[in-house]
Amino acid sequence: MKNALQGSGSSSLERHARLLLKSYKHWTGLDLIPLEPERSALHQLEEAPLAVLSHGTEEDPVLNYGNRMARQLWEMEWEQFTAMPSRLTAEPLERKERERFFELVTKNGWVGDYTGVRISSTGKRFSILKATVWNLLDEEGNYYGQAAAFSDYRYL
Repeated sequence: MKNALQGSGSSSLERHARLLLKSYKHWTGLDLIPLEPERSALHQLEEAPLAVLSHGTEEDPVLNYGNRMARQLWEMEWEQFTAMPSRLTAEPLERKERERFFELVTKNGWVGDYTGVRISSTGKRFSILKATVWNLLDEEGNYYGQAAAFSDYRYL
């Protein structure tokens, strides 16, 4: 799979990685991953042993980040992953429940212990278990989208 760190937007991706980490800490009080200060946050998220993905604030939010594990689970390259509406990560029957859940996250800031069924680009179904989903806040504290992270999943 193509690496998200290749190509031109790496400084904006580094800012986004820091925003993911800072927003997670804001809501949960915890570090998403232990950071090594001499390495970029982006590289560390890319290599993390958990799936991390996020979407923006569009009316039909589009994924704007997915680390290596997330792209492998959904079986997509960076360009395809970051062009997909986030609702398409779930099967049609799961989308209404997913929508209700994300409304709860928007209202509360974050929710832990989420479980749901997702589908890869080739039709493989998998259940994500114990995911944390949180709102992203920009430097001024404005809503910037939502993110999710999980390490536990099962193919169905």
